[in-house]
Amino acid sequence: MAQDKFRNIGLIARSESEQALYSLRQLIHFLHGRDCTVILDKHIISSLPEMGLQAASPAQMGEACDLVIVVGGDGSLLGAARTLARFDVPVLGVNRGHLGFLTDILPSEIESRVGQVLDGDYTTERRFLLDLEVRRGKTVVGEGAALNDVVLLSGDSVHMIDFELMIDGHFVYAQRSDGLIVSTPTGSTAYALSGGGPIMHPKLDAMVLVPLNPHTLTSRPLVVAGDSEIKIHITTEKVRPLVSCDGTEGIRLQVDDIIAIKKKPHRLRLIHPPGHDFYQACRSKLGWSTRPGDSN
Repeated sequence: MAQDKFRNIGLIARSESEQALYSLRQLIHFLHGRDCTVILDKHIISSLPEMGLQAASPAQMGEACDLVIVVGGDGSLLGAARTLARFDVPVLGVNRGHLGFLTDILPSEIESRVGQVLDGDYTTERRFLLDLEVRRGKTVVGEGAALNDVVLLSGDSVHMIDFELMIDGHFVYAQRSDGLIVSTPTGSTAYALSGGGPIMHPKLDAMVLVPLNPHTLTSRPLVVAGDSEIKIHITTEKVRPLVSCDGTEGIRLQVDDIIAIKKKPHRLRLIHPPGHDFYQACRSKLGWSTRPGDSN
């Protein structure tokens, strides 16, 4: 790929993270040294006034930038992904969070690894997202998008909730539980993993449904095709559950609401420096055993 592929580069980070701002300053100086035009997320421009950069919203970056770099944890990249996927702009992550399955460049490697990407040495993954719609009768009362997962929870209550699950128009089961996780392969190493779900390779075109503390012990995680249309009918009357996308503020539900979930038409274009290995990331982030003599 041509060396001048990435000229206009957008930067997104959390303004409340001093570590992220430190790495952001380092990254800005490096990109200026490579004669790149840098555009800063408008939500953090006030935290770096000395840089004199132009500001834009993530959506404006999607329209104007050749590359967007997210400095932070996976949560920061999730938020950016929900906006940027429809623009097909490449997204690269610098890890200033915890696990960092999506943000895989270490702060100490910023110049070398980002430099490789600017030189055209990188790999590309297409990660699909989920579309959420909450219907109350014939009215849509809430919408959302998720790169990791859509999660049905009991909300403020400690009571279990009752719901019915349909997949592609087929009744699957009626369940009483604390909720249900509907996860993409990307999200299979996040909340779904904590709930007992399987780890899915990011290339899989599949979703996993993970019950949260089901009242029936035989209710197990269910892997379905990525093009499946999932509907959840809320039958609980005493509890007002919540449905949330990637852990964001949820939509409050009531009895007879329908949660509709399907694959989003646009995919996230996630790029990695050379040498990215999903299984190595699992060994590193999840503490899997290594072979004698391996460094990770």
